[in-house]
Amino acid sequence: MIVDIHTRVWHSTDQLGSQIAQQLRRWRTDPWSSTDASAATLYEAASPVEATVVHGLVADRLGAEVSAESVAEVVRRDPSRFMGFAGVDPTRRSAGAAIDEAVKAGLVGVTLSPALSGFHPAATYAMDIFEQCEACDLPVMIESISHFAPQAMMDFAQPWLLDEPLRAFPKLKLVIGSLGYPFMEQTLTLVLKHEHVYTDVAGLTRRPWELYNALIVAHQRGATDRLLFGSGFPMAEPQEAIMACYSVNSIGQGTNLPSVPREQIRTIIERDALTCLGLRDKLAAGRKLLAAGTSQAEAPATMDHAEPDAAAKPTPAPAEEEQQ
Repeated sequence: MIVDIHTRVWHSTDQLGSQIAQQLRRWRTDPWSSTDASAATLYEAASPVEATVVHGLVADRLGAEVSAESVAEVVRRDPSRFMGFAGVDPTRRSAGAAIDEAVKAGLVGVTLSPALSGFHPAATYAMDIFEQCEACDLPVMIESISHFAPQAMMDFAQPWLLDEPLRAFPKLKLVIGSLGYPFMEQTLTLVLKHEHVYTDVAGLTRRPWELYNALIVAHQRGATDRLLFGSGFPMAEPQEAIMACYSVNSIGQGTNLPSVPREQIRTIIERDALTCLGLRDKLAAGRKLLAAGTSQAEAPATMDHAEPDAAAKPTPAPAEEEQQ
């Protein structure tokens, strides 16, 4: 079983705000500037994985808005394989109500970006959001794309700032996207400290040296059991990201560089992220709704208690890796 915990869709890069859109156009070699980020492309690209989580993004100070409704539209077309997290900006007075509306629309988590929205994770209004998510058992994704916008506040992107909310809300399930890039050491320290904190490899699979170093450090510090698979679509497609992870040790072939045990790489890729984040029952409910011909938005309040489906068989590693 493979779960892609970190993907995005949009109609236009302008939905990410003018600063990020301009950066993407300037970086002509960057895959985001030319890759199709449409829902149709994601449906096709997601075929190698059992489940895919699609994230919204809202950051008023940068004019970024991939709305909860647009994410819900993606999920409704195939709730048996897709789940959605609502992008939320805690600086909005209506942020709490927006979460309630997103849940009614069938979304199962919340995506925040302290750097893009410009808030300290321990600010009172941010703590209110974390408290609400813990109470509603909604996992939180921290989006780490602060380096894409000149006016993003990287002071607030540092993962250690999440320590206070995590101490206050110890049952909160939280994922730090892309190993908290560029603060990967802080991220690994945080996931080792808190029981329900995870991180993912999204965004690193196109940068083999950084992926290699991150996985080596995670292995040496005993943190690989907190790593989840994420492609970072449209940065990379799931199959491409899977191959990049399995190939990470090729950097050190013929040298004295350390390697990541192959079984640990397989475990990261095949980890049941839905169970880690308390979402497997909700995916099972989505499958039942699809079979019944209804949408998640029409689901009864008891859907969270549906019986989970049997886990799918894991996708095998590439044959060439088996021989190494």
